[in-house]
Amino acid sequence: MHTTVVASLLMVGSLPAVAETITFDQDTAGSVPSGWTAGVTGRGSHHWTVEADAGASSMPNVLKQSGRGDFPWCVKSEPQFADGYVEVRFKPVSGKEDQAGGVVWRWKDGDNYYVARANALENNVSLYYTQNGRRITIKYVDAPVAKNQGTPCAPSSRATGLVLHWTARCTSRPTMRR
Repeated sequence: MHTTVVASLLMVGSLPAVAETITFDQDTAGSVPSGWTAGVTGRGSHHWTVEADAGASSMPNVLKQSGRGDFPWCVKSEPQFADGYVEVRFKPVSGKEDQAGGVVWRWKDGDNYYVARANALENNVSLYYTQNGRRITIKYVDAPVAKNQGTPCAPSSRATGLVLHWTARCTSRPTMRR
């Protein structure tokens, strides 16, 4: 699977209330951002790099995935929080099997995590958990996902559960609860 996605990230944790916007503007172009780890679940390879993008929501850089792999991921180990809100803005650029992006959380390792993903080729938003390298679907929701446009995907979690908010420009606003 070959997918090209560019992304920026906003994370908000609680206790105490903190807001942090993460950009890739200070990172070296052509490399994985400092403090991040990249890999792929399943077969294939990932290729995550910081790249300049004139359409970036936080100019000038984005994080770009252009490898060929089943489920490529790139995670930041800090901050960690139990209750909070994370929003990633991503732009599906190319891909024949998938044009998707999203947020990984409850990260243990490259074979055990949750992911909320929006796919521009399938026009859906999906919630999965990955256990021992096997991705298991929790829920799919049909929702238009714009190609070549920055789009937010925002799960929030509390000890009592998870809510995924998906906002597609000028379209429906599905909310998934678990």
